[in-house]
Amino acid sequence: MLRLRGRSVAWVPPLLLLVVIVFIDHHTGGEFRTVSWIVLVPGIAAAICGVWGTALFAVLAVATYTVVDSAWPHQFQAGLPDFILVAAGGVLATLACWVRVRGERSTLHMRDVTETVRRTVLRPLPPDWGGLEHAGIYLTADTQARVGGDFYDIQPGPHGTRVLVGDVQGKGLGAVETASVLLGAFREAGYHEADLTVVADRLETRMLRHREYTTALGRGERDRFATAVLLGFPPDRTDVVDAVVFGHEPPLAVGPDGVRSLPADGGLPIGCRDLAPGRPPVCRVPVADGETLLLVTDGVTEARDGAGDFYRLVDDLTRAVAADPRVVAPGRLVAVVRDGTLRHSRGHLVDDTTAFAVRRIRAPGPPRLSRAPGGEGPEGGRSPY
Repeated sequence: MLRLRGRSVAWVPPLLLLVVIVFIDHHTGGEFRTVSWIVLVPGIAAAICGVWGTALFAVLAVATYTVVDSAWPHQFQAGLPDFILVAAGGVLATLACWVRVRGERSTLHMRDVTETVRRTVLRPLPPDWGGLEHAGIYLTADTQARVGGDFYDIQPGPHGTRVLVGDVQGKGLGAVETASVLLGAFREAGYHEADLTVVADRLETRMLRHREYTTALGRGERDRFATAVLLGFPPDRTDVVDAVVFGHEPPLAVGPDGVRSLPADGGLPIGCRDLAPGRPPVCRVPVADGETLLLVTDGVTEARDGAGDFYRLVDDLTRAVAADPRVVAPGRLVAVVRDGTLRHSRGHLVDDTTAFAVRRIRAPGPPRLSRAPGGEGPEGGRSPY
């Protein structure tokens, strides 16, 4: 657990304790003996060393006790009772270390599994993917889970680049599964469908099918839904963006001149179309050159401080941009949102928190399926997929 320049030094603290105990015992006389304190040595080792290291210190403690206690025959000797104490302490410390190491391995394995799930749901995005400079942060309310119901993705295609950011209602593996299902539908429809309305319709249909499936399994997810924002960047226009809002906070356009909310009409969440039949509206809104589009989930907008006041995201961003216009870069922007949310809530997140920022850097052309010799793609050796 303790390393210095890549090498383990976990054995140093228990060894130092052993030396200190022997030193103190040597310099005390009469009936005051500290040799029995050696029982602490394997106990310390059990907390920071491995099983074999702890067992070694348990044996070393017993051997040291035997030598030190009998080294000065004219002094008071702790004797057999303390010997049994040291021996039993070493055995118990070794068992405790085995339990600790086994638990740590199980925890690390679960974290590896969770990390795999997270990378499957929120796949890593290449730099400048689909002609967009992008950055995202994702914080789960459960710091151990590392994955929840928030999701985001970018899908370039022959009809432009599409972006999806959303939040599945509920928590747990059911929410993660639903997010994965919606992302799968988005990646297919976002590539093949020319009309953004059709992409939105495919998401709704996929949600309904998934709910039918989970209901048939008896999992009681009949009312699950998701709020989301679907963006489309047309391949022939660089000054506009198409937006479909599914009951979500509208995107914010953050530029050197300030922060504004995109005037996108909001529709119902994904999975609630039976309340208002018909396809959701697609709004085409202007985006100035250099503006970054910021999309956040309710973990940001509903973060509260100790007094119960909500986090004022727009005010915080406005102050940040006024202080440093470079904040509009996607990477800096999501960092400001992350720090502001954690500062306002004092680190106590009550919901998964996601901030995703995108900014067009060029007009993306239709992706080509062919690959250059040697496995490299177009555009300077970077594959479009």
